Amino acid sequence: MRLASWCSAGCRDVGSVRGAFITFEGGEGAGKSTQIRLLGERLRKAGREVVITREPGGSPGAEAVRHVVLDTGAAEPFGTAMEAILFAAARADHVDQVIRPGVLADRIVLCDRFMDSTRVYQGATGRLDPVFLRALERVAIAGMRPDLTILLDLDPREGMLRALARRGKGAPDRFEKESLDKHRKRRLAFLDLAAREPDRFRIVDAARTPEEIADEIEAHVARFLKRLERRSRDEAAGEPFAARQDMAARA
Repeated sequence: MRLASWCSAGCRDVGSVRGAFITFEGGEGAGKSTQIRLLGERLRKAGREVVITREPGGSPGAEAVRHVVLDTGAAEPFGTAMEAILFAAARADHVDQVIRPGVLADRIVLCDRFMDSTRVYQGATGRLDPVFLRALERVAIAGMRPDLTILLDLDPREGMLRALARRGKGAPDRFEKESLDKHRKRRLAFLDLAAREPDRFRIVDAARTPEEIADEIEAHVARFLKRLERRSRDEAAGEPFAARQDMAARA
């Protein structure tokens, strides 16, 4: 299914359009930024309003945290727990200032990384206490869970080659400079998350051309939005509005 065919059935009808929160996850160099841009372009052509954002960052306060954690690495000496707390503070601001307002305004919010990156980077390979991480997540997202998560899966060796080529002569960031073995563990951790939450995740092979990847992502998102539109119309007609995660499960 393509976004254009989904929209041709009347997606602009009053009461048939709702906002949605779609996240992109994956290792370094998997192409998240490129695919978010391509999906945003296709959604806009289909008549939807789109917000494109990223983590860490996305709001002024969160961008300041990004500089401290990623660009300068100033938080690294204080340990993984401190990094997780800073990421959670940035996420809370991001949700409050950008993500929730966008969804409530019936926009499609596309985010480069979200809570699953914390689960993998600070949890699976940072070895933080899962109870501690769940508490941080609960406070940071305040119920703003992704409706759909696109996991771009790529061999870490290829991903690192891409990331370093993209950066050129610039210094690698806090995570790009880590060992290939650690990146391999992160790939497995992302795949494990997807296996445990199949209703929310869609795994996409990121070793193909950008156009091939974008076509598959478009198909996943078009199916999800068609379900969302149908449920919105049912609600407008007085029928109960089912949980969004149920819609993602059938996409």
